[in-house]
Amino acid sequence: MKKRASRNRTLTCSAEEIERLTRELTTIAGPTSPQALAGRVLNADLFEVARHLPGEFVDLLVLDPPYNLSKNFNGNLFKKQEADAYRTWFESTLAVLAPTLKAKASVYVCADWKTSVVIAPILERYFRVRNRITWEREKGRGARSNWKNNTEDIWFCTRGDKYYFDVEAVKLKKKVMAPYRENGAPKDWREEREGNFRFTHPSNIWTDITVPFWSMPENTDHPTQKPEKLIAKLLLASSKAGDWVFDPFLGSGTTAVVAQKLGRRWAGIERDPEYCCWALKRLALAREDAGIQGYADGVFRERNSPAGPTRDASVGASR
Repeated sequence: MKKRASRNRTLTCSAEEIERLTRELTTIAGPTSPQALAGRVLNADLFEVARHLPGEFVDLLVLDPPYNLSKNFNGNLFKKQEADAYRTWFESTLAVLAPTLKAKASVYVCADWKTSVVIAPILERYFRVRNRITWEREKGRGARSNWKNNTEDIWFCTRGDKYYFDVEAVKLKKKVMAPYRENGAPKDWREEREGNFRFTHPSNIWTDITVPFWSMPENTDHPTQKPEKLIAKLLLASSKAGDWVFDPFLGSGTTAVVAQKLGRRWAGIERDPEYCCWALKRLALAREDAGIQGYADGVFRERNSPAGPTRDASVGASR
């Protein structure tokens, strides 16, 4: 086990915890129902259990597969492939997942910029592609002969033309630098103790995300962990309380944790047993603390901004 600084809050599992939590993991060997999957972490390979998954039960699919990069997932090596080979692999993933989606389901697919080039045409064959979100990772290695790569993509797709989207749930509270008044009253902004603010429509460029790091309790050693705040935006925009959220590449459990905190039904699949244990430990902690870093009182805040008062009915209901 790594030796860590005393202030490091990275979540880990001891050998005893792994032994205990492993007994809580789910496996399926035959056709199953949504009720049997609710709130369960399946320790399995997606392609081995896909034929047993229920049909048309998913309202929101969060798909964060291995990008077309060489990456070590706790000893499970995913090697970069030729574009055609990765294209074939990715399409096989969509083929086994498509039957699980409801007619009005939404799908978010994570990728880096190179992988995006490969998967975009495949997504258009299976879904209605609505947008491509690009979010700033705030991290990344510098390059001597190229631009530093510190962004990732999230493709927003829907199964059909009818789908759920709640823009009020994901508006961003931003400080107004040059407040405009009409007849002496604030126009499209409001005065607060901390300053002048407005709630703006979210764009497809996200610069308010903090990638988990050592001092954050949500942090794990998973090499491609997504921030809870990022997943919360997807869930709040494209699902309602009680809807079904499914993540077939669950990793360290972020989608499951956020779904639990926001009152969604959920299930996830992850092939690595230790990652599954991290997810279960995070879920147990989430029952004690439902907070999401960067989101409070129904408000998404700009990166590193202080907490403020609760959003009131004039700008949308709190969540």
